[in-house]
Amino acid sequence: MYDITAETAQDLWEVEALFDTCFAPGRTALSSYRLREGVPPVAGLSLVARDDLGILAGAIRFWPVCIADWDVLLLGPVAVHSTRQGEGLAALLIVTALERAAQIGWERVMLVGDAPYYGRFGFDRLDGVIMPPPTNPERVLGRALRAGAWDRIAGEVVRAR
Repeated sequence: MYDITAETAQDLWEVEALFDTCFAPGRTALSSYRLREGVPPVAGLSLVARDDLGILAGAIRFWPVCIADWDVLLLGPVAVHSTRQGEGLAALLIVTALERAAQIGWERVMLVGDAPYYGRFGFDRLDGVIMPPPTNPERVLGRALRAGAWDRIAGEVVRAR
């Protein structure tokens, strides 16, 4: 059993250490990180999962970005410690965070990731949405949290205003 709570300032370095453990050393060189620079994650949607001993097992973050005049949530990163993988914790974090995002009024979410994995959470390829290079367009995925939220939205993804 895990306690899922909003990430706080006290969690910052522990979460960063988890991301460093789970991802390649060059993770901050990815184009999605250029969109995050100088922009705080979305409060209340960046979550941590701790076990009954208070040990960090997983984390997920969301960032605001824009496409034209549209506000969009950028999901990522999401990570689960290697000793906790295979328990469905990443899915729990994703589903919980998407439910919260919809409850507080976000309409659309995007990410850069594997379509077969994220497809089970309702993500599909976003045609016409352009992430900064180098990003494989096949990996640019989105999910509408409100019916039709991605209709007619196209263009470059830029840092939130």
